[in-house]
Amino acid sequence: MIEPQETRPMSAPKSDRLEDDRRFATTLARGLSVLRAFRPSDDGLGNAEISERTGIPKATVSRLTFTLQSLGYLNHAHRHDRYRPGPALLALGNVAASSISFVELSNSIMQRLADETGTLALLLVRDGKKLLIAKTWRPRNVSSLWLEVGHRVPVNNSSSGHAMLAAVTDDGFARMMDDIDGDRGLAEERAREVRRDAYSQLIAQGYVIADPTDYFAPHIHAVAVPFQSRDLSEPVVFTCGALPADLTQERMREEVGPKLAEGVRELENLMGLPSAIVRRSG
Repeated sequence: MIEPQETRPMSAPKSDRLEDDRRFATTLARGLSVLRAFRPSDDGLGNAEISERTGIPKATVSRLTFTLQSLGYLNHAHRHDRYRPGPALLALGNVAASSISFVELSNSIMQRLADETGTLALLLVRDGKKLLIAKTWRPRNVSSLWLEVGHRVPVNNSSSGHAMLAAVTDDGFARMMDDIDGDRGLAEERAREVRRDAYSQLIAQGYVIADPTDYFAPHIHAVAVPFQSRDLSEPVVFTCGALPADLTQERMREEVGPKLAEGVRELENLMGLPSAIVRRSG
C-alpha cells in the first residue's frame, strides 16, 4: 500500500508564531477574528459574547465592532441592539465566491449528486482549527441534514477532516498542526496516523470515510473527497452526509463514495487539474 512520505520529524519544533513576525498586522487579525466569531444560529452577538468567543478583551472588541459597523461589515440597527453581519460582508463573500472559479463549476455536479443520492452535499474549507461549510447542495424533495453555510466541523473524527489531512502537502500538514495540535484529542502522532489511513483510502478507493463508531457526531454519516484548485493554497473537501439510517456504511462504500469521487474527478477534468493526491505527491 502506498503511504504518504513524512518529511517533518516528530521532534521538529513548530513554526514561529505569526504574531512574532513584524509583517503581521495584529489589529487586522483581531478584526477578522471578530467577523469569524459569528455562527449561522446566532441571533446577533454582543461585545461580551464576541470577547468570550475570540479571547480578545472586551474593551478592544468594542473598538473593533464600532469600526466594523461603521464600515458596513457589521450591522447594529439600534443603540442597544446586538451586532449582526452587515451588507459589506455579504458583498465581500459574493465577490470571493465569484472569483474562485471551481465554485460555480461545481454547482451542477454537486446538485446532481445530492439529488441522485438523497444526501446533503457540502463544500468545506479549513478555518483555523476546524473546517467551515462554505456551500451546501440539498437534495430536492428529500429531507436532509440541517447543516448551513458557516457551520464548523472538527478535523478529528470527521470524514471531511481526515480527507483534508490526507491531501495537504507536508508543509501544509505542519501548518495545520500549528493550528489544531491537541484540539479534540488530535495530537500530532494521532494526526499522522489518521493522515496515513486516509491517504491509503484515497489511493485504494478514491474517497475517505472516518470510522463511524468514532465520528464526532453520532447522528451523521459522511464520505469525503479532497479537491485542489489552482486558486487556493491548500485543498478543499467535498462531502456527502446524511442520517445513519439513510446513509449506511454499505451505501457509503458501494454507492455514495464512488459517485462523489466520480463527481470530483469530473470537476477536475473540467478544470484540467490532476487529483489532489497526485498534486500532493508530484
